[in-house]
Amino acid sequence: MRTLFIALLFSGVFLSVKAQSNYDATKIPESLLKDAVAVVRNEEQSFELKSIGAGKVDYKIAITILNKAGDDFAEMAEVYDKFSNIYNIKATLYDASGKKVKEYKTADIRDQSLISDYSIFEDNRLKHLKFYSTFYPYTIEYSYTQDFRGILSIPSWRAVKGYGISTEKSAYNLSKNAGINIKFLTSKGLVTDSAKVGDKTLYKWSSTNAPAIVKEPLSVGIENIIDWVKVSPNQFEYDNTTGNFDNWKNFGAWMHKLNENANTLPPATKLQVQHLIKDAKNPKEKISKLYNYLQQNTRYVSVQLGIGGFKPILAEKVAQVNYGDCKALSNYMKALLNEAGIKSNLIVIGNGMPGLNPNYASMGQANHMILAVPLANDTTFLECTSQYNPMGFIGHDNADRNVLMITEDGGRIVRTPIYNAKDNYQRRKTNVLFSEDGNATIAIKSIYANAQFEDNMQMLLIEPTEQRKRINEGNNIPASELTSFKFEQPDKALPIMNEELKFKTNQLLTKGGDKAFLTVNLTNRRESVPAKIDNRKTHFAVSFSYEDEDEIIYSLPKGYSIEFLPKDVNIASEFGSYSAKFSSKENQIVYTRVQNMTAKSFPPEKYNEYVEFNKKIVAADKLKAVLTKAE
Repeated sequence: MRTLFIALLFSGVFLSVKAQSNYDATKIPESLLKDAVAVVRNEEQSFELKSIGAGKVDYKIAITILNKAGDDFAEMAEVYDKFSNIYNIKATLYDASGKKVKEYKTADIRDQSLISDYSIFEDNRLKHLKFYSTFYPYTIEYSYTQDFRGILSIPSWRAVKGYGISTEKSAYNLSKNAGINIKFLTSKGLVTDSAKVGDKTLYKWSSTNAPAIVKEPLSVGIENIIDWVKVSPNQFEYDNTTGNFDNWKNFGAWMHKLNENANTLPPATKLQVQHLIKDAKNPKEKISKLYNYLQQNTRYVSVQLGIGGFKPILAEKVAQVNYGDCKALSNYMKALLNEAGIKSNLIVIGNGMPGLNPNYASMGQANHMILAVPLANDTTFLECTSQYNPMGFIGHDNADRNVLMITEDGGRIVRTPIYNAKDNYQRRKTNVLFSEDGNATIAIKSIYANAQFEDNMQMLLIEPTEQRKRINEGNNIPASELTSFKFEQPDKALPIMNEELKFKTNQLLTKGGDKAFLTVNLTNRRESVPAKIDNRKTHFAVSFSYEDEDEIIYSLPKGYSIEFLPKDVNIASEFGSYSAKFSSKENQIVYTRVQNMTAKSFPPEKYNEYVEFNKKIVAADKLKAVLTKAE
């Protein structure tokens, strides 16, 4: 009797969803309408793990679209590949009262290739249906079954689908057969119900009445405030390979096995390697010459075919076709270094993602591969998909995070380099020369490094007409005319870019009687303050730590003297620091400004303090000097 009760408990939510048809929008609680463009009325995900290589999902969802802004949620877009199939699809459209408007037929559902813009080989496909309605609110409902032949990962679950969408009911039911081991992570406070029924273990997670979340400035995500579950198998079977995710060492051992015998180069390429390195004086020079060769002779193309989504194309093949995905190009660079007698290791990394959880090995925490070259005194990391990155610069989306180094002994968690604020600098010197009539010529010289180089590097790659256009679009100097510009990367081995701009204008001085007013910070002014948010929900951070150093020297118009200079400003906080200094010598004003910001993540209750910090900077950046014209 107890077994029957538990089985009913775990199937009850799913059955209630199947029976649900009361989608009257007036029944939605007021708390779920606030800040929402759509409401998940019912969602049920049920996954059965039959063996380490087979599983099945039954999925059903109903979403009420409240207004036009919610139309993006009115679609079914489900991915499958040659190791899975989707069938038993049902889809229905309801009006505001919950009355059925349309049942969709199989012919209405598109079955299309999911080839990405950057991919030429990909076997993922998409079952796609876009729901359309001219009235609001309306409700969409769809369901399907998906079988899997090969299991690398188990579906995850989130109670809230994204910003602006609330959830009335959502549940995830997971069952596994005896002898199969899994592990899972859950959000803080989420209850896991579990029970054994016969030879199966059942798990259930659910959430009700989760309100919509507004996207907040500088948000670093919503996982800290919603219910979620991440599940992974310990053992897996996929495309004729087996392995386990017990720990990162074993994960790395599987990756290493996939890469066995993939490093052979054609004889002509071996000769090319020896020719390139024959005059190199040390390993760093060899790495540099081979990395330049990789960049000049290959291009990035995504390849996602079965195990090919994890196993690189053979180095021999890349040498022939001169393209590959991140795995193939990293492995090809590894083969070039092998030929030069230099050992290297493939690195599994989450580009733009949090670092790997060292205590929870699973698929899905990474989306990219780079290469590490351990030397006697340091380790050089190489981004092998970029044709322009200097050697050793991997970009701020790859920096300062846990990654998996693939070794002969398995996987090992290591940390990528940190680019701190002083590394990510902008250094700018500006000279402003006034003529007697108040016209000014402005010469600006800037240097950008590391993350700020990355942000501005595109200017090195575009045509002069486009450069001019972008300069003018970003120019805040009043009524100014761009007279010349220049961009260069002095040393291709360093992530540093120089910029030289020249302008002329006649509107730097605001005149009033015999006085003239000059806003001293001309070139790097913070113009606005982020809005305060009461009861903010999400953590926040700036994109990367950085330091800006500005010096502006004004040579004043003949006949003007300095009547007033602002006092120096110093602002310090946990978010960063700011200083502005004002001085004069002879007939010049010298202004220096230094702003240093940290990319540390801060809790939501700190946000309004951050706003106040910015408010002080905006006020300091608007400070004016007063000039007096002699009689």
